[in-house]
Amino acid sequence: MLLTAWATLAVLGVYFWTGVMAGYARVKYKVAAPSMDGPAAFQSAQRVQANTLEQLPIVLVPLWLCAVYLSDTWAAAGGLLWCAGRIAYALGYYRDPAKREIGFVLGMVASGALVCGAAVGLLMH
Repeated sequence: MLLTAWATLAVLGVYFWTGVMAGYARVKYKVAAPSMDGPAAFQSAQRVQANTLEQLPIVLVPLWLCAVYLSDTWAAAGGLLWCAGRIAYALGYYRDPAKREIGFVLGMVASGALVCGAAVGLLMH
């Protein structure tokens, strides 16, 4: 479970990074809280952070279920793949929202693999 613990911290680190980027955009574009209206670049940063928050349950829960019932190594690999996907999603979205797709697909594949791994592990028990 040690690898999964590190992967969990990496997942939370990605979420924290998107939050910092959202805060930075708020300062950069001078959009006072709680307003969500602003330039497209500001709105992109806010959406990336919100979308990443929405993704946390579908990565963290199967991550730990997969680690407990199947394999710490496979779970950690899935968690790190999700991190790579979310980083690609964010960087693509910051440049041009149309370029977020590969990161989204990669993150969803990682989450799906973790769900499948958790299910296989549960069935084996």
